[in-house]
Amino acid sequence: MKKLYVAMVGLPARGKSTLAKRIREGLEAEGLRVGIFNNGELRRTRLGRDSTAPEFYHPDNAEGRARREELAQENVAHARAFLAGGGNVAILDATNASRARRAMLEARLTDHPLLFVECRNDDPVLLEASLERKAALPEFAGKTRAEAIASFRQRMDYYERMYAPLEDECCWVRVDSVQNRILEERLGARVPFFHRIRDILVSDWVRNLYLVRHGETTYNVEGRIGGDPELTAHGKEQADALARHFSRVEVTHIFTSTRRRSSMTAAPLKAARPDCRIMALPEFDEIDAGLCEGMRYEDIQSDMPEQYAARMRDKYNYVYPQGEGYVTLRERVERGLKRALFIAGDAPGVLLIGHQAINRMILSHFLYRRTEDVPHIYIPQNQFYHIVATQRKKLFELVPFM
Repeated sequence: MKKLYVAMVGLPARGKSTLAKRIREGLEAEGLRVGIFNNGELRRTRLGRDSTAPEFYHPDNAEGRARREELAQENVAHARAFLAGGGNVAILDATNASRARRAMLEARLTDHPLLFVECRNDDPVLLEASLERKAALPEFAGKTRAEAIASFRQRMDYYERMYAPLEDECCWVRVDSVQNRILEERLGARVPFFHRIRDILVSDWVRNLYLVRHGETTYNVEGRIGGDPELTAHGKEQADALARHFSRVEVTHIFTSTRRRSSMTAAPLKAARPDCRIMALPEFDEIDAGLCEGMRYEDIQSDMPEQYAARMRDKYNYVYPQGEGYVTLRERVERGLKRALFIAGDAPGVLLIGHQAINRMILSHFLYRRTEDVPHIYIPQNQFYHIVATQRKKLFELVPFM
């Protein structure tokens, strides 16, 4: 059977390791033997905290450069041995930032084809979130959070000095690792398993997304739209029931909007699961009703009849005066969803506590719906949608929790 080397390329915190794991999972499901050889893991094993200081990565640090080269050469040897021993695909997971490093890989890995996969991501919000995650690594255990972030930021700066994007290499593909989109590809020869790998690169990869609507609010009871109301007593009971249900479910990340009803729904779960990472994203804020914020629909009908009629004619394309509509909401909601999934990385479970319109737009991302039907997708407050979406598996189910 044909064999392949895959070398990841990209600056730190761009999603290389997450993508490498997805490639392995997708190919292993095809019956292939896949190994990942991560330079960072090897460095931590061999050098420990001696390699934590940012100066270890300074381009002018000859000793640090030599140690990093030794580690790269060692993993190359491991990858060659893996394929020689019956493996099918060996993934070299490292920055491979310089042309010199990639030239070394091309010179050493001549027994089988070599494919470079470059990960690009310049979203400042995601880079900051990635820095937070990196700061929690065991190698920074002796530092404060601020010191760890500053240290890793300096490390990234040194990598940026030596970084050169793919250009002259023989076979490569450049990927937007947030949007799961191929930016550019250059294949100089037939690459084994490439069609399978390419499909993985552009596929959503959601192991378990639990999509929840916030609990009942005072505005829900009064029939008002928008605003920033608090939960009712019944809404708090719903939040408690949600926390009890997910006490038995593996969830590592919880995303909310910046609205009180979303964060209040998350509060009992946060108290019960202090190990979960919780993050509020404004992209998940409910649709902005503009001049109609806080109004009841019957008030809009009587006070603004033309607006009411326009909305009834075409709910998807209608835009509230000085506000938003479903048609204008899509871009920010999809941006928030991509950010949340990137931040969660390879997490086994992600909980997202959104709003009615927001959750409808998220569901429409995974499920085909005619635009005129999107504003009518059923979004209850006592059930959640469980979504699995990978290259090989699609699952959508509505699950009650009280």
